[in-house]
Amino acid sequence: MPGIGQVGHVVAVASGKGGVGKTTVAINLALGLAALGLRVGLLDADVYGPSVPVMLGIRAEPERKEGVLVPVEKLGLRIMSLGFLVDEAQPVIWRGPMVSRALREFLDQVEWGRLDCLVVDLPPGTGDASITVAKSIPAAKVVMVTTPQPVAVAEVRRAIRLFRRLGNPVLGIVENLAGFRPAPGMEPIAIFGAGGGEILSRETGIPLLGSVPIDVRLRTAADGGVPIVAADPENPASRVLASVARTVALELAPREAPHTLQ
Repeated sequence: MPGIGQVGHVVAVASGKGGVGKTTVAINLALGLAALGLRVGLLDADVYGPSVPVMLGIRAEPERKEGVLVPVEKLGLRIMSLGFLVDEAQPVIWRGPMVSRALREFLDQVEWGRLDCLVVDLPPGTGDASITVAKSIPAAKVVMVTTPQPVAVAEVRRAIRLFRRLGNPVLGIVENLAGFRPAPGMEPIAIFGAGGGEILSRETGIPLLGSVPIDVRLRTAADGGVPIVAADPENPASRVLASVARTVALELAPREAPHTLQ
């Protein structure tokens, strides 16, 4: 049966602006949840910049059975992305109604099957895609991604207000690009500033789930098609992202063991 009727929980990963590492967080969150024993799907809903196929090294197209798309599987995830269906060299020029219709089809006309959690990578901002997901899945919970710098924090504030107004609970904030340590034992350099995630957490009352350091392995792992949580679980960034996944799993089902989350 197509659609999300057998999906236990939906977690949307959102940001106020582009370039903060939202897709990196979404993919590694999904992998972290799968590592806990959960059945996890990943929907790349960033219709203007669908980069999940590149970051997961997927070149296969999804099968279509009786008019229903079957997700591509890799690293224990069931994955769907517009990037599977369009030429990566061509721009996606869609107006609002087309975006909303495409997202509804990805939710309703994909054979997601039985999943404990579907992670949805939203496009940045507070436009049609975010509103469509929020209205289509009122029970969807949100993880916000920011960087420490004030301009990113300001945009995330706006996005938090949107989701609260639509009734979608925000589980927490992930601060990405939180500092660069040139060598082990050296003090981190705050290339993008410091403390933005903590400030936002205090202002909104939303917990700061973790601060992900700048690490070249985050990029090289994604470029190689095996993101950092799977490629190098002991990496400092991996440990933070795995901790975020554990916290999210407990928030979804605090009284249940991870493998029974549904």
